[in-house]
Amino acid sequence: MELRLASLHLYPIKSLGGMAVNRSALSDRGLLHDRRWMLVDGEGRFLTQRELPSMALFQTEPLVDGFRVRDTRDGAHLDLPWTLDAAHTRMCSVWSDRVRCIPAPSDCNAWFSQRCSAPLELVYQPDTTRRRTDGRYAQALTSLSDGFPYLVANSASLKDLNERGEREQGAAWAPVGMDRFRPNLVIDGALPWVEDAWRTLQIAGVRFELVKPCARCVVVNTDQATGARSTEPLRTLATFRNKGNKVLFGMNAVCADAGTVRVGDLVTALPEADRP
Repeated sequence: MELRLASLHLYPIKSLGGMAVNRSALSDRGLLHDRRWMLVDGEGRFLTQRELPSMALFQTEPLVDGFRVRDTRDGAHLDLPWTLDAAHTRMCSVWSDRVRCIPAPSDCNAWFSQRCSAPLELVYQPDTTRRRTDGRYAQALTSLSDGFPYLVANSASLKDLNERGEREQGAAWAPVGMDRFRPNLVIDGALPWVEDAWRTLQIAGVRFELVKPCARCVVVNTDQATGARSTEPLRTLATFRNKGNKVLFGMNAVCADAGTVRVGDLVTALPEADRP
């Protein structure tokens, strides 16, 4: 069975809308420019769609030297550079990790605060900040992601989830897109849920190690087009993907190789027993 890289997605600001790209260079902590910015509260604690579902309404698109954040409600936009340099830094937190970040200009904070009706601050993770993954699973760096630099998803698994939901609920089931799960690499051509057994992916000569299944939270219940939150698809997913009280979809991955991956690249997937 031939596997292909069906799509690539990066999310410049953690928990805001992402962008689909045709190719991406790999950095030492994920796809280049992926999740290097985030919104925090006054104490520097990271904020996501868990607390603010309206963050889904901010979509991103690439510019020549940076990217644009667009509020889908009225089209207002804010342009940001890919990177930020400054002498002043502040400590922020992502879960239990303390991360040294560079604050964005105050007008950026005001733009997001007004539109989210909450006091928010925008910060950037510079290259000098080296945040590590959970050492129980991998020795690697990551960006401001929840825990690992890459999330791999299988398009056949999403199709199976939607088919199960339709069988159980009929017309009441609203099909969900892959954007609910916020992957970086989407693989096509596989059987549903076979990613559970994958341990290594080879893409364009680059080797990805799949280190653990991804436990899902309420964010997947947030409609990425409207910001509305329901009980699905997490409720249906929990009926057959619950393990150890965690609902699983996708695989967290790391990669130590440099290189570039492109949509359409051939993918070779190996289980543990076949990993060199």
